Amino acid sequence: MKKKTLLSTTLVATFCLALQTSSSFADGHEVIEKVMKDYHKAPEGTDPLCKKVGAGAATEEELAKLLAGYQEMAKCEPPKGAKSSWETKNKALIDAVIAIQKKDPAGVSAYKQAVNCKNCHSVHKPD
Repeated sequence: MKKKTLLSTTLVATFCLALQTSSSFADGHEVIEKVMKDYHKAPEGTDPLCKKVGAGAATEEELAKLLAGYQEMAKCEPPKGAKSSWETKNKALIDAVIAIQKKDPAGVSAYKQAVNCKNCHSVHKPD
């Protein structure tokens, strides 16, 4: 009887761990998709927020939202590729937005370099 209980407990724990792992991947994927959709894409005829930031035209409120989005994205596991690369690329985005918030003249230039879609997508975007 004890062996069945132990086995059942082990199976339940394993199932819960697998569910949690797949759930966190799904959550991470959703966070990344939301950041890309909300800040890097825009309805036809309008510019995405990332373009406004690159032009130095984003408001403080927009910069705060963008920073929060990038910080959440940085917490996610990369969908593909090395975690160290993911961390480096996200850190560059975050640091650039912080520099812009602090009115650092180099911030916009750093942001333009960090927000290069192909540099990130070629390494981390799943096929």
